[in-house]
Amino acid sequence: MPSYTAPLKDMQFILHDVLNASEQDIPGYEELDRDFTGAVIEEAGKLASEVLMPLNAVGDTEGCVLENGVVRTPTGFKDAFQQMKDGGWTALDCDPEYGGQGLPYLMHTAAQEPFVSSNMAFNMYQGLTHGAYSAIYFHGSDAQKQTYLPKMTTCEWTGTMNLTEPHCGTDLGLMRTKAVPQDDGSYKVTGQKIFISAGDHDMAENIIHLVLAKIPGGPDGIKGVSLFIVPKFIVNQDGSLGDRNGVSVGKIEEKMGIHGNSTCVMNYDEATGYLIGEMHKGMRAMFTMMNEARLGVGLQGYAQAEVAYQNAVAYANDRLQGRDVTGVKAPEKSADPIIVHPDIRRNLMDQKSFTEGARAFTYWGAYLIDRAHKNSDKNADGLISLLTPIIKGFQTDKGFEMAVNAQQVYGGHGYIEEWGMSQFARDARIAMIYEGANGIQALDLVGRKLAQDGGKHVMAFFDMIKSFAAETKDQDDAFDRDFLEPLKAASKDLQAAAMYFMQNGMKNPNNALAGSYDFMHMFGHVCLGYMWARMGLAASKALKDGASDVAFYETKLATGRYYMARQLPATKMHLARIETGADTVMALEAANF
Repeated sequence: MPSYTAPLKDMQFILHDVLNASEQDIPGYEELDRDFTGAVIEEAGKLASEVLMPLNAVGDTEGCVLENGVVRTPTGFKDAFQQMKDGGWTALDCDPEYGGQGLPYLMHTAAQEPFVSSNMAFNMYQGLTHGAYSAIYFHGSDAQKQTYLPKMTTCEWTGTMNLTEPHCGTDLGLMRTKAVPQDDGSYKVTGQKIFISAGDHDMAENIIHLVLAKIPGGPDGIKGVSLFIVPKFIVNQDGSLGDRNGVSVGKIEEKMGIHGNSTCVMNYDEATGYLIGEMHKGMRAMFTMMNEARLGVGLQGYAQAEVAYQNAVAYANDRLQGRDVTGVKAPEKSADPIIVHPDIRRNLMDQKSFTEGARAFTYWGAYLIDRAHKNSDKNADGLISLLTPIIKGFQTDKGFEMAVNAQQVYGGHGYIEEWGMSQFARDARIAMIYEGANGIQALDLVGRKLAQDGGKHVMAFFDMIKSFAAETKDQDDAFDRDFLEPLKAASKDLQAAAMYFMQNGMKNPNNALAGSYDFMHMFGHVCLGYMWARMGLAASKALKDGASDVAFYETKLATGRYYMARQLPATKMHLARIETGADTVMALEAANF
């Protein structure tokens, strides 16, 4: 049976040594001292390891069942969900006006990690609710906020997002779900939505569906899409629950992974809905939810890699196979543990260096969201907008790859379900697809985000790397050699790729689009390189200042050097691919595939 322990020391290192959270000028950050953040994430870790992790395999084997129109969740999920609600974990960063604790989004993100690592499918119920809460919070009317948010904050009512239809996924302009205006100001919503995570279940009194639909007579395509609140049960004027709405579950999808989450086909038959925000401006409100969800999915990528890595390390230290070629390490045993072998070390170092770098990248992204929202910082808002498709796309691609790498450490046992490694790989796989498939993230990055505000934000990113290098140069020769020089080289590769798009994309847009996936991965490597340089600097400073835990900081430096030497040079490969243009990609006629 796999186990999980929250990496508390590493989480604290990022919060305080790297981000210096309590020293930031963001409202609420002054409270984030080491004792406070340590207490929060320690308790989150306990809930994750003691309650959620034992249910991970249960959810995978039992799945969800549709009975008489109601979805039944796996054994133990109800009690665990009640513990999560009772602990206030669903409300960490929600507005105190609606029953939340008002902590920064950074703390919400840090607390989410152990929950996702220990039971990704379970955590999606409250994770999606948080996104729906945010959409209503930022775009709903005062009356809508008062009606729905207090119950969603506590997850007495949960939330969903309904975009995809059988014939339309990414191209939402093709949707057919319609919303017909009624005399009382409500709408009758009719249509079918598919792939709706947490679409129905037995752990909440009500489910608040956020549904994209078209109002008849509106503009064609995506410009005619509006967003509606469609509750499972109608909410009466006094806040009590009334009649069942015209929404039902058609079926539960049979999936590759995340079996403990109910992924539903939702049927809307003249269901009563209420417009959120402006008519025909639904995507503006939905993107509030989707952008938050994309950072959360990026977290899922590395969080699954983290739990898979922890178990792979334990197995590698325990499994005896062969002898160390440089000399026997366990003479009292029949063979040495496989962790002595260089290829196992390579595999584990790939995992460790990615996971720790991605954690720092994700926490930094959450910090930028806090700065954008709490300080009305437009530069931070622009930067996180640029980085969001990278956090989502790169981290989920690599997170799945690392979960598979961890499975590989187990050899044949990794392919046997009872060892649990298969579930981590299967669960991680969906993160590359939902909330915008990763190819779409790459197109969004190259097609929209690079040119956003005249390219201001990508230029700001390059300037940030340049300023960091200038400010930290000559710290010592080893830091310059091991961290700064690789980072500067990778950043130059990224700038060369962006320049290629500028020079060749206008002539033939396919030249840019054919290289978009490589660019997303190249950008991801540079971001993790930047994170590792910041972590390397923080670890070096701690050692110079006489830190007591020398082994932790020396391990951090060694892991960072590995990433800079063995992973970051991938930017050169991606640049070479990008500069070949679209000709080889588009060479075949469709009939010749």
